[in-house]
Amino acid sequence: MKNIPFNKPYLTGKEAHYMYQAVFNGKLSGNGEFTKKCHSFFEERYDFKKVILTTSGTDALEMAAILCDIKPGDEVIVPSYTFVSSALAFVREGAHIVFADSCSDNPNIDPEKLEDLITEKTKVIVPVHYAGVACDMDRIMEIAHKHGILVVEDNAQGLDSFYKGRPLGGIGDLGCVSFHETKNITAGGEGGLLIINNEQFIRRSEIIWEKGTNRAEFFRGMVNKYGWVDTGSSFLPSEINAAFLLAQLEQLNEIQNRRKTIWGMYYEGLLPLAEQGKFLLPNIPNYATNNAHMFYIICRDIEERSKLIAFLKENGVLACFHYLALHESRYYEEHYTDRPHLPNCDYFADCLVRLPLFYELAKEDVELIINKIKSFYKDIL
Repeated sequence: MKNIPFNKPYLTGKEAHYMYQAVFNGKLSGNGEFTKKCHSFFEERYDFKKVILTTSGTDALEMAAILCDIKPGDEVIVPSYTFVSSALAFVREGAHIVFADSCSDNPNIDPEKLEDLITEKTKVIVPVHYAGVACDMDRIMEIAHKHGILVVEDNAQGLDSFYKGRPLGGIGDLGCVSFHETKNITAGGEGGLLIINNEQFIRRSEIIWEKGTNRAEFFRGMVNKYGWVDTGSSFLPSEINAAFLLAQLEQLNEIQNRRKTIWGMYYEGLLPLAEQGKFLLPNIPNYATNNAHMFYIICRDIEERSKLIAFLKENGVLACFHYLALHESRYYEEHYTDRPHLPNCDYFADCLVRLPLFYELAKEDVELIINKIKSFYKDIL
C-alpha cells in the first residue's frame, strides 16, 4: 500500500548551490548578500515599504508586538481559531488576549463582531488569513481606524495571496509571514518575514532586529558608532537560511501554479459530494484570491471527521485536523476568567480536516485520495 504524507517540502535544486555560495562568501551570520536579495524580492514584487527576514513567523509576530509597544494590561483581539503564536507573541509582552469568533462560512475572524470586543484598553487587532484566504480587511481597517487601534496581519499562510488586488501582509500596520516547512515555500525548515507598512515603525524595526542596537545604521554610514539603544533580540536568520529561501523565491510562480492545479483537482473531484450535502468545501470570498496553501473539507460533526481521518490513514493517506480552539486551551483556562462563547470557532475546530497538498503530489495520488473519500461516504457512513 502506498503511503501519502500530509506534507513534503519541495526542493528546487538550487538550495544547496546557494548555501555553498553563502559559505564561500565567508559571511554566515545574517543580513548579508542573500538576505538583501530576499528583501529586494519582496519589496519589488509586492511593493512593500520595508521587510525584514526573521528566524520564524513567530519571531516576526514577537517583533510586531514589541513595535506596537504592548504594555501589561493592553488588550489584543485575536481569533481563537489560529495557531498559538498569534496570541503568544503578545502575551509575552503582557497583553490580555480577547478571543474573537470566526465567520460562519469560513474560519477567518468575523469583522462584524469586533466592535463588541473593543474597550478603551484595546491596542491591536490581529486578523489571521486562514489557508491564505484574506479576511475582510476593508471592514477591519475601518473599525481599527475608527477606534485608533493598530492592525497586525498574521499572514503566516498567505504569501502571494491578495485582497482586492493588494498583497496580504501589506494592508495593516504590520504583517507577518512564515517560511516553516509546511508553508508554500520554506527557508530551510524555519523562517519568517516582518512587513512594515506604517512608516513610524521602520527605523525601530531595524534596531529591534539587531538586538536593540543601531548596528544597521552604522553599516550604512548613518552613525559613526553603534550601541545599545532599545530593546530587541537576535531575530536575524543566518545567510544559510536566506540562501535556501532565495532559491525557493526564484521558483515561486512555478510552485504556486502547481499547488493551485492540485487544489483545483481536489475541488472539482469533491464538488459532487459537497453538492449532495456530505461536507462543505472551502469558501473563497469574491474579494480574496487563493494561494493554494491548504485544501480542506468541513465534516458534519467531530465523530464523522474522526472516522474519515482514521479511514484515510488505514488506506495510506495522512489527513489532519487543524487548530484546537485557543479559548478552550489549558493555558487560557488557567490564566483567564473569561469564558467566551465562540460557536463558529468550535465548529471549525471540531469539523475541519486538511488533505495532503504539496508540490510533488502526483495526479494519481490526488485521484486516489478523492476516490477514498468517495468510498468513505458511500460504504462507511
